[in-house]
Amino acid sequence: MKALLWTPALLDQYRANEMPEFKRIVIGIDPAVTHHAESDETGIIVAGLGADQQAYVLEDLSGRYAATTWGKIACEAYHRWQADRIVAEVNKGGDLVESLLRSIDPTISYQGVHASRRKYTRAEPIAAFYEQGKVHHARQSLKPLEDQMCKFLPGMSSSPDRVDALVWALTSLLLEKESFRSYGAWQL
Repeated sequence: MKALLWTPALLDQYRANEMPEFKRIVIGIDPAVTHHAESDETGIIVAGLGADQQAYVLEDLSGRYAATTWGKIACEAYHRWQADRIVAEVNKGGDLVESLLRSIDPTISYQGVHASRRKYTRAEPIAAFYEQGKVHHARQSLKPLEDQMCKFLPGMSSSPDRVDALVWALTSLLLEKESFRSYGAWQL
């Protein structure tokens, strides 16, 4: 059985006391495709790449929302943080994710991403950045995200929506090759 990728001690060890100037900020989204009491949450995570080449998890806006609501929340965060891009998983939503976001705000920079590997496998390289001390969490409460991170195991019955959004945001900041930034969907 695979081990936990994150522990509370690891997250606490690299918590940020101060924020640097940011070179790039992205909003990662793992959209839920339904909205009812048993629906998954929509993961919405704001992360930035500092001038120090370190990644910072800045805000967790995840929740159980109707599509237009999570779209508005993401677009508002995009402007509030002066983000460079919204990165959203499109496996279940396809072109509808981009259409929804652009109907709310046609000026956003958007990139659809397609998950071609399992969630745990996608998260492993991001967890390695945490182990190397290259990812820091803001001092404000990210408890629901951190709780989900510290319980995340392969084959979980519930969707790790916050973790998925985190992985997409940090992948965009730390792993995405420069040549892919100006093109459509990329896979991980």
